[in-house]
Amino acid sequence: MKIDITDKIEYVGVDDKTLDLFESQYIIPNGVSYNSYIIKDEKITIMDTVDKRATDEWFDNIEKSLNGEKPYYLVISHLEPDHSANIEKLAKKYPDMKIIVNKKEVDMMPQFFDEDLSERFEIVKEGDVIDLGIHKLQFFMAPMVHWPEVMVTYEQTEKVLFTADGFGKFGSLDTDEDWACEARRYYFNIVGKYGAQVQMLLKKVANLDIKIICPLHGPILKENLEYYINKYDIWSSYKPEDDGVFVAYNSIHGNTRKAVEELEDILKENGAKKISISDLAREDIAEAIEDAFRYDKIIIATPTYDAGLFPTTELFLRELKHKNYQNKKVGIIENGSWAPMAAKCVRAILEEMKNIEICDTVVTIKTRMTEQNKEDMTKLVKEILG
Repeated sequence: MKIDITDKIEYVGVDDKTLDLFESQYIIPNGVSYNSYIIKDEKITIMDTVDKRATDEWFDNIEKSLNGEKPYYLVISHLEPDHSANIEKLAKKYPDMKIIVNKKEVDMMPQFFDEDLSERFEIVKEGDVIDLGIHKLQFFMAPMVHWPEVMVTYEQTEKVLFTADGFGKFGSLDTDEDWACEARRYYFNIVGKYGAQVQMLLKKVANLDIKIICPLHGPILKENLEYYINKYDIWSSYKPEDDGVFVAYNSIHGNTRKAVEELEDILKENGAKKISISDLAREDIAEAIEDAFRYDKIIIATPTYDAGLFPTTELFLRELKHKNYQNKKVGIIENGSWAPMAAKCVRAILEEMKNIEICDTVVTIKTRMTEQNKEDMTKLVKEILG
């Protein structure tokens, strides 16, 4: 796929629509793109390589773009294999090409490749600038966004920010879909744990005049950049994005599901602005993680299972903890036929998280919902909507 970013910067990446799971865990119904770019100048520069799944198509794109010329530099933003898999092959094809890396990448490189490329390294540090002719590349370290060696590159002349995995999203480039939904799911599941580090990066680049954002996954961003940057600021500071209620539930024989249906009606009657509901056993957990971060309130409805939590409820809560979940108001509905324990278990995990306000009202259902349960649910809704 040939895309001209500017007159002198060209996209040479590849769409992958055959991969079923990104990082072997995230469902990607519309595939993913492995983005790579070429800057045409006195010193032709390739920005990153692609996954080994896309090697042949990427090399075809490179050769067509170069049209007989040779690259002077390869910039490595991130060593994760979906971006670095072809470094060694590219280096062999162009033996005079220099490789721009940072010190952490130098240290990690032997973990990924057999050949010692160190004699070809040009090592950069925070703020360094490399002159390509007309274009000038300035480098900013972005440790733990989301690996320790990550750096972003600002091209000063055309004002392009190459953001590594930042501002990325799931979905191939020819997929017509809203950016925010899949970018949000991508962010919270891939980068979400490292909000503090993303905030540090946003501060580093805040004073740059940015006209174009080029991530390593997803579309090139050219318009309304304030929108995308604001989303990243909200997400990385763990602020609620929307005033609404996310209901995450499990139901073994359907009784908890019926309670959630009643809960939805009560939420609507009491003025909940937005409501999202997820059956954790049947729906994508990554989608549930996304919505849990998106809304300012969450209600967890779950049965007791083996004197503890239903497995996908526990998985969901542990994933939230791992992703640094915080700053939310939470309600709990439990079900248990003879010894309800779910609420106690949910609370124990929530108490490991930061700034979580747990509602005093807990709804306890014993198998089937009763009129008293409905009254308690109404009380819970009034408390959580506050």
